[in-house]
Amino acid sequence: MTNTKPPLNVLFLCTHNSARSILAEVLLNAIGKGRFKAYSAGSSPRDNQQPNPLGLKTLQDAGHSIEGLRSKSWDEFARPDAPKMDLIITVCDNAAGEVCPIWPGHPATAHWGYPDPSEGNAPDAEKLTAFMQTLLAMKRRIELLCSLPQDKLEQSVIQTNVRRLAGS
Repeated sequence: MTNTKPPLNVLFLCTHNSARSILAEVLLNAIGKGRFKAYSAGSSPRDNQQPNPLGLKTLQDAGHSIEGLRSKSWDEFARPDAPKMDLIITVCDNAAGEVCPIWPGHPATAHWGYPDPSEGNAPDAEKLTAFMQTLLAMKRRIELLCSLPQDKLEQSVIQTNVRRLAGS
C-alpha cells in the first residue's frame, strides 16, 4: 500500500538561515522519507549570506548531501507562488519573537529552540562539536515528528502535537 497523501511542507526559520534552520531542513528531508518536504529560511539573512561552513561540514560528516543549500529570506515563502506550508517551526529564540509574514493557509506553528552553535569566539574544533550536538538534538526531535501516525499530522491536530515535541 502506498501513501497517496502529499507530503507535509515544513518551513524551519531562524534569523540568518545559515546554521540551525539549514540543519533541520536537511534532517527532515532525509528522515521524513517523502512524508515531509522541508525548507528553511531566515527572518533577516545578511547580504550575500551563505550557509555556515561548519554546519555544512557537520552535515557532510554525518553523511548528508549539502548540494543546493543556500541561505534564503522568509519572504520567498510568503509569496503567492511559494509552496503552501503546513507547519512552520522556529529554531532560534530571535526568530520566534519576531513578527512573521502572513503565511497562506494559516499553517501550524511551533518553536523548537536550540542554542546557536556558531556563537562566540571558540576555536572551530569546539564549534564543530557544538554543531554536532545541535544536529543530534534536532535529529531526536525530528525522528519523533516523523514517527507520528498520519492522523496526528492532520491539520486540525498538528498544532498540538508539534508543540508537545518542543519539550522533547
